[in-house]
Amino acid sequence: MTGSDVKVSQIAWEYEHHGLTPDEIVDAYPHLSLADVHAALAYFYDHMDSIRADWRETERVVAEMKARFPRDGRPRVSHAS
Repeated sequence: MTGSDVKVSQIAWEYEHHGLTPDEIVDAYPHLSLADVHAALAYFYDHMDSIRADWRETERVVAEMKARFPRDGRPRVSHAS
């Protein structure tokens, strides 16, 4: 969103994955107006495929990092020859 630290994809994620209504999103991000949220969702619907592709790529990278850097703090090293 222009002039905000909240991205359209974040608003769409809250709406799609957390089930928040536009009013609840405004409650969570009070510096946004209801019109801002609706504009973000309209943009999301116009660019749904690319935004969902970004979500999938982010999930892939997170999974890869979790595999490489487990919670015990020791990186896993591949011993391929």
